[in-house]
Amino acid sequence: MNETRLAIVIPCYNEEDTLSFSISRLSEVLDDLISKNEISDKSFLFFVDDGSLDKTWEIIHNAHLQNPDKIKGTSFTTNFGNQNAIIAGLDTVNDLGVDCAITIDADLQQDETKIGEFVQKYKNGADIVAGIRNNRDTDSLVKKVPATLFYKFMNVLGVNLQPNHSEYRLVSKKTLEIISNYKETKLFLRGLFYELGLKTDYVYFDVKKRQFGESKFNFFSLMRLAAYGIVSFSVRPLRFVFLIGLFISFMSFLVGILWFYLIFIKGDTLFGIEGYEICEMFFSGLQILCIGIIGEYIGQILEEVKSRPRYIKDKDLK
Repeated sequence: MNETRLAIVIPCYNEEDTLSFSISRLSEVLDDLISKNEISDKSFLFFVDDGSLDKTWEIIHNAHLQNPDKIKGTSFTTNFGNQNAIIAGLDTVNDLGVDCAITIDADLQQDETKIGEFVQKYKNGADIVAGIRNNRDTDSLVKKVPATLFYKFMNVLGVNLQPNHSEYRLVSKKTLEIISNYKETKLFLRGLFYELGLKTDYVYFDVKKRQFGESKFNFFSLMRLAAYGIVSFSVRPLRFVFLIGLFISFMSFLVGILWFYLIFIKGDTLFGIEGYEICEMFFSGLQILCIGIIGEYIGQILEEVKSRPRYIKDKDLK
């Protein structure tokens, strides 16, 4: 009998439309891996209800009553966000004594049939197995363009982030123990796992169309996640602000010398009022941009200084 105990962690927020199907489908995948002796028969699904306002928790609870050994979960008192739901799931299954854990979205747009490949790469020695999308064809233009720019920008900032990496990944017991030492209030998991230096492998998959309900991620939530990622893993934007200020100061000094030369030596003028107004608008906007970047970092510092809990549990099903 295989002793590899696997937990599949599924964060959920208002997923009543798709959850029954997802529980059934993931249970089939789990049972298939157990029957093939790929994982232990003590493996299980772990659902994290991120403060849903619909019947999500009721569905999880009923599934647990029918199969308490295979369906487990926890619920939050309110919505703490997808990243915190994943962290709560990983923390809890680590305490339950698993050998590895896989995180996957409740809508199963990520290909659940690839879970066996994740497990195999883990058995081959990988501590982290990251799921990589083959393409973004199923995304709307509003999601595709910002996502592509985000990954490119993160690479420019020096963050070793694999393009099209999602929250579909496997992590080993060793990885779970390491990340339990990270106490930041706002963790950007996609960047954190690449920072650990552990052996990493990849599984490539196609994203399916969502069968039930609607995605809970919108443009603003994705932009918020991107902002957390940028300020959590790089100080280069601050250095960029410094260089912009240095450049503007240098150019202003040159313009000042030129203005002095034209006015007092040649008796001429330098700019018309229109040109001056355009320059003033440009540099005012630039100042606001720089203040905004600095503000993001100050906001991140404020969150960490307050040291509030990432999440508050309401109920547990273990």
